Amino acid sequence: MQVANIHEAKTNLSLLLKYAEGGEVVLIARAGKPIARLVMITARQQGRKPGIWKGKVRMASDFDELPEDLISAFEGKAA
Repeated sequence: MQVANIHEAKTNLSLLLKYAEGGEVVLIARAGKPIARLVMITARQQGRKPGIWKGKVRMASDFDELPEDLISAFEGKAA
């Protein structure tokens, strides 16, 4: 693990980034106290694929219907 104070980090950012790319953790410190961690970003998962659930989900025809008393309660009206 590399530890660098803020001044060193500003001066040697490219080098510290190479360490992070290599999988090493770089701590950036102020007055000897760690304040930040520089790490490699792992590869993101593939993006979303539209339609992947097509044919796998069934929705009832009345899924958005509510009883009148429940609608009144949400609207703040007395039951």
